[in-house]
Amino acid sequence: MLVMARRRIKAADGNHAVAAVRAALAQGLQADSALMATAVRYLLEELAEVAPGNSVEVRVPPLGATQCIEGPRHTRGTPPNVVEMQPEVWFALATGQMQWADAVAGAYVIASGVRADISEVLPLTS
Repeated sequence: MLVMARRRIKAADGNHAVAAVRAALAQGLQADSALMATAVRYLLEELAEVAPGNSVEVRVPPLGATQCIEGPRHTRGTPPNVVEMQPEVWFALATGQMQWADAVAGAYVIASGVRADISEVLPLTS
């Protein structure tokens, strides 16, 4: 049985944060840190909903992490499939402003494990 993570950010708040960060970045401005944090966390929640499971852990330190992708579940220690990146990179990947292959090739993403390629579920929004 697959259990969905409980949402903590309301869709309206998450969508507002994503739109505000996108608008700031489009103007060449630095996004408000509170809005970026909300947008990143909301997009992690979206990932868990779009690709439920526990075989891959996506980490965006220091803002959040989620588990996703169906497959073998890990229960102790470091999971065998880990994806880690900076908040700005996660935002760009999740919103389609950066492609997975480019992020990996540019070393913006650290991905380890046979299931760590999450390109099939990205972008989450366009």
